[in-house]
Amino acid sequence: MRLRAADRDVHARFVATAAEFAPELEAAIARVGPLRVPVDAHMPLAERLCRSIVGQQLSVKAARTIWARLLTDAGDAALVDHLLRTPPDTLRACGVSGSKARALRGIAEHAADGTLDAARLSRLDHAERSAELTALWGVGQWTVDMLSIFWFGDDDVWPDGDVVARKTLARLTSPRRSTVRTAA
Repeated sequence: MRLRAADRDVHARFVATAAEFAPELEAAIARVGPLRVPVDAHMPLAERLCRSIVGQQLSVKAARTIWARLLTDAGDAALVDHLLRTPPDTLRACGVSGSKARALRGIAEHAADGTLDAARLSRLDHAERSAELTALWGVGQWTVDMLSIFWFGDDDVWPDGDVVARKTLARLTSPRRSTVRTAA
């Protein structure tokens, strides 16, 4: 993926900012170099959200297996339509837990009634989008943060719910300093 001048400018700003208070963070950012986070919006928002829900708290292998079963069960039908007409027991037979089945059904209902509109949500800032999406049953802040970064392409999201990101930033700065404050 080709870097833009803006990516290099952001990187330089991060290095300079980190130099002011955290030499280890400055060195880590400088060592990694400028990054361009790939946006992967190849599947519709509702499907991506469902995929995220299916994979929560599972190994990558288990999540892929369950997702494949769900897609096989849907056949040629659109996933949202399939989720609207499929009884929870059928989803459970694919390996989806009861609470995840409830979340998938809710996402499908919002997609079908137009309230889960990707174009409208893309125009919202991260806080507004977060408020709307976390209002959906079963959708948490970590899921919204990951969607904002990797599906919507937001470049200013700190995923404080991501334990690895939070611990790494604390290790490179200070365990006594809030990672939200540091990331801001």
